Amino acid sequence: MKIGILTAGGDCPGINAAIRGVGKTAILEYGMEVIGISSGFLGLINQEYTVLDENQLSGILTLGGTILGTSRENPFKKSSTFNTIDKPKLIRKHYNELNLDALVCIGGNGTQRTAALLAEEGLNIIGIPKTIDNDVFGTDVTFGFDSAVWIATEAIDRLHSTANSHKRIMVIEVMGHHAGWLALYSGIAGGGDVILIPEIEYKIESVAKCLKKRAINKKPYSIVVVAEGIPKPKEMSAAQYIGNSIKELTGLETRETILGYVQRGGTPSPMDRVLATRYGAYAVELIAAKKFGRMVSLKGNDITSVPLKDVGGKLRLVPINDPLVEKARKMDICFGSGN
Repeated sequence: MKIGILTAGGDCPGINAAIRGVGKTAILEYGMEVIGISSGFLGLINQEYTVLDENQLSGILTLGGTILGTSRENPFKKSSTFNTIDKPKLIRKHYNELNLDALVCIGGNGTQRTAALLAEEGLNIIGIPKTIDNDVFGTDVTFGFDSAVWIATEAIDRLHSTANSHKRIMVIEVMGHHAGWLALYSGIAGGGDVILIPEIEYKIESVAKCLKKRAINKKPYSIVVVAEGIPKPKEMSAAQYIGNSIKELTGLETRETILGYVQRGGTPSPMDRVLATRYGAYAVELIAAKKFGRMVSLKGNDITSVPLKDVGGKLRLVPINDPLVEKARKMDICFGSGN
């Protein structure tokens, strides 16, 4: 068999581990030929590929980013009103010209949605979920998340020192447009006093009340962890809005930090290396069994798969009664909802 691999959407730690897991399993276990496609779906449109052999897959396990490159190209979205190119048709044409038996699409929500649509077009597709946001529907965990939690937690740990030294409130903004998994986990792991996530409605007055109470109780400083996607004025970042509001409502000295793209970069954590490798190897098993139109997923401790059509367009959000949220509330962590 001959298979293609592409990586699409934002980069995150562990992508190369997944490429390696797919490639080495395909070549060494099943004798498949592996084609690396450059720059996501754009590579299939522009016919940018390379044959991957075992040597090219050695030494990439610990590397951040992706050796194949990535892009946010959505072939089902017209780039302008004058664009008459049928990109899905072109992808199907180039897929057939390459004589591919299957295509592995490594990516987040947008990638899996595109993968599901390509499966409907008749391509043999297997999806592998990755994102630091951990918001891909159909799997318990995406690779990239654990690494990002480590990075965000280390940043919060460092802010504790500065906050304590200056007796001030530190607001740190982490990624998460729609889902607050990263803010929740890093906030709890880093000892955050306030955690604000998109899924839980907050009142800034409740946040201010919590922080004033801590000051009255002789708590010398506070850490506020916010997800970038919380409700806020459009012209401000989440950190700016929360920081400015805290200053106005409490009079307490406050500083803001936006962690930004640092969360995506660097070497993957051991957990992400293992998970990405397991995902990659299982994707090839699905291909060998000719079980297409599916996304690899983690359910409990088991690697399994779910239909791509059940994944596309959906998000895995933090339930407002998630056990971790409930445990945090019992430790007096404020979510801005009056607790």
